[in-house]
Amino acid sequence: MDSVKQAANYVSDKVQGTASEASKETNKNVAKDSDAGVGTRISAATDALGDKADESKYDAKAEANKQQLKH
Repeated sequence: MDSVKQAANYVSDKVQGTASEASKETNKNVAKDSDAGVGTRISAATDALGDKADESKYDAKAEANKQQLKH
């Protein structure tokens, strides 16, 4: 039963990591958009940094769950 839980956690963490990556890329594009206002660009850049942190966190958790499945 533990392996089922770890597999579910792995999938969940991978999905959340992928969602964070997509959000990061969107925010990076907004931050680079010269037609966007300065405040919008700064906010998007800040959000992209947070998304990158989330992406790294979820990827690490997914990898840990994946390693547990191998044992």
